[in-house]
Amino acid sequence: MEEVCFELSDLTIHGLMKGAEHKDIVLCLHGWLDNAASFVPMSPYLENKQIIAIDWPGHGFSSHRSIDAHYHFIDWVYDLLQLFDANEWHNVEIIGHSMGGMIATAFAAAYPERVRSLTLIDSIGFVSTDAEDTTEQLRKGLESRLKGQTKKKHLHSSFESAVNARVNVSDLSYEHAEHIVKRGLVKVGAKYSWRSDSRLRLTSPYRLTLEQAKQLIKDVNCPVNLIYGDKGLDLVHSGIKSFSPLFKHFELHKIAGGHHLHMENPEKVAEIIAQFLAKN
Repeated sequence: MEEVCFELSDLTIHGLMKGAEHKDIVLCLHGWLDNAASFVPMSPYLENKQIIAIDWPGHGFSSHRSIDAHYHFIDWVYDLLQLFDANEWHNVEIIGHSMGGMIATAFAAAYPERVRSLTLIDSIGFVSTDAEDTTEQLRKGLESRLKGQTKKKHLHSSFESAVNARVNVSDLSYEHAEHIVKRGLVKVGAKYSWRSDSRLRLTSPYRLTLEQAKQLIKDVNCPVNLIYGDKGLDLVHSGIKSFSPLFKHFELHKIAGGHHLHMENPEKVAEIIAQFLAKN
C-alpha cells in the first residue's frame, strides 16, 4: 500500500492506498489508538477496488487537533464529512473497525446518499450512557482534562519495548502489533514515543444516550454487514441484541478471532466482505 494525503480545512489526513483511481472506493476506518496499518494484512485479498485506509486525526501520521480542541465523537463524523467533500466522494463503500465502525454508522445515518454499504468489524451501535448519568459523565470528563494537562508521554527504550507494551494491553499478536506500532511511533533522541495525541485517552465529558444511539441506527438506509469474532468485545456481543434489529438491511457473520480479527484472519474477513460488496 502506498502513502496518501488529504488536505482538509484545518487538518492533514494521511493514510494508505492501493488500487487504481478509476476503481470503486472502499474506505477503511480504523479503531481507537490504531491506525491505517491495521488494514494492511487484509488489503491483498480485496481485489478490483481502490482501498483507502486513513489515519484518524491524532493517530498515525495525521494532524493532531489544535490546542483548544478535543476529540469529541461528533467531531470524528465531521472529519469524515470534510474528507468526502474534499474528494467529492459519493456512494462509497465503508469498512469500519471498532470506533471507526461507530463513526461510519453515524455518518451513514446523517448522509445516506454518500454511503453505498457499511461493513462493521467487531463494532455495532455506540458507546452510550444512561440519561441520569449525564452529570457524573461530565464531571469525569472535565477532571480527566485537568489531569491530562500534566501527564507526560511514556518513552520506550526500544521499538520492541513499544510493541510488547501494545501486545500487553490488547489481543494483538507481536506480528500484528508491529504493523500498528511502526506507524504509531516517533523517535525522540535515543528513545521512542507514541505519535498519537495524548488527549485521545481522556474521558469524554458527554455521550449519546441509548435512545439517541438507537435513533441514529434507525436512520441508516444502506446494507450493513457485521463481522465479529467469537473472542471479540463483549460490547459487540451484547450490542447485537440491542442494535441489530434496528438496521433496515443487516447481515451477520461470526468467525474465529478476537477484536482485531481482520488482522488475525484477513483472508476470511476479506472473503466475506467481497461477497457482501458483490451483492450490493
